[in-house]
Amino acid sequence: MIKLLEWTATIVALAGALLTALNYDPLNIYVLNVGSILWLAWACLERRASIALVNGGMLVIYLYGAALRCGFIVSS
Repeated sequence: MIKLLEWTATIVALAGALLTALNYDPLNIYVLNVGSILWLAWACLERRASIALVNGGMLVIYLYGAALRCGFIVSS
């Protein structure tokens, strides 16, 4: 199950990067959020602090981007 989670997270994160490259906005942000959540779950299960920190930080950034795009946050 751990390997499946790891590979699913990898595929989802790469799909998010592809969507970003192809300018599929805001779908790319949502897919990248899912990828970060999956990687964060994997890192917690495997006790990999560095991967958890990177993906936790990316998740915060992606959620901020999603909130901006949905109008929950107004930038000045």
